[in-house]
Amino acid sequence: MAPHGEGSDAAEEAMVAQVEKHPISSILIVIAMQTEALPVVNKFQLTENPHSPFPKGVPWVHYHGTYKDLTLNLVWPGKDSALGSISHPIPKVSSISYMKMLNLLVSTWVKCIRHVKADMGVDSVGTISASLVTYAAIQALQPDLIINAGTSGGFKAKGAGIGDVFLASHVAFHDRRIPIPVFDLYGVGSRQAVSTPNLLKELNLKTGKLSTGDSLDMSPHDEASITANDATVKDMEGAAVAYVSDLLKVPAIFVKAVTDIVDGEKPTAEEFLQNLASVTAALDQAVTQVIDFISGKCLTDL
Repeated sequence: MAPHGEGSDAAEEAMVAQVEKHPISSILIVIAMQTEALPVVNKFQLTENPHSPFPKGVPWVHYHGTYKDLTLNLVWPGKDSALGSISHPIPKVSSISYMKMLNLLVSTWVKCIRHVKADMGVDSVGTISASLVTYAAIQALQPDLIINAGTSGGFKAKGAGIGDVFLASHVAFHDRRIPIPVFDLYGVGSRQAVSTPNLLKELNLKTGKLSTGDSLDMSPHDEASITANDATVKDMEGAAVAYVSDLLKVPAIFVKAVTDIVDGEKPTAEEFLQNLASVTAALDQAVTQVIDFISGKCLTDL
């Protein structure tokens, strides 16, 4: 009898091989912010699940539906329950043009952010919420593939521009600094995303490395780590989603649209809010194209 570890590894490799040869039928879309999520919800006519698969009391939101031959599940972490909540009704696409709907949604959200009060609620962004909702969604929904979609900062020194959409080739953390041998590597947590050469070629998307941290700004320490990670884009969720997907052996891809230039001249928060509407539209279009490409294909076809 093979040692337990060897047997487990062999069984796991066999399972992964089987998944890679099987057409993808179920996709889990993980998005951090309501403003980023609702255009995708509308585009695919997803409906909110009235019987949440998540533990009672958590703010996490689950939308679901079908598109072509795919079961689509979209989750976002909801509003921070400690700060109350605000919600935006979802306009019907039939009653309002898509771009008008998107601009209305984003402008309403921006006004709320600029005049936010503690009891109004905020999106549960960051690595903790992302990892928790990803874990719970994988357990409940058993997807074949995860798409982590969202906005990001980009570095002009690495060729990023406002509105560019990237498929991340690698993901890593830039704010988990543990200066002890081996622990330092654990802190960075570098992982390779699923290889998608055909998808990249077909959609003509850019590719680069993604670095994740829990702050919107960039401290000198973060900047040094991001440089070490050779990152082109930075966000607040990707590496956390990657950690959980790797832990539970579910392949993941990362679609990131650039709202602000981190090494540019404008303040990050100002540029983020200024470009959110147009970049969210670009993100939605890219996610749609990615899902259209995936339909009917196996993981190895990507």
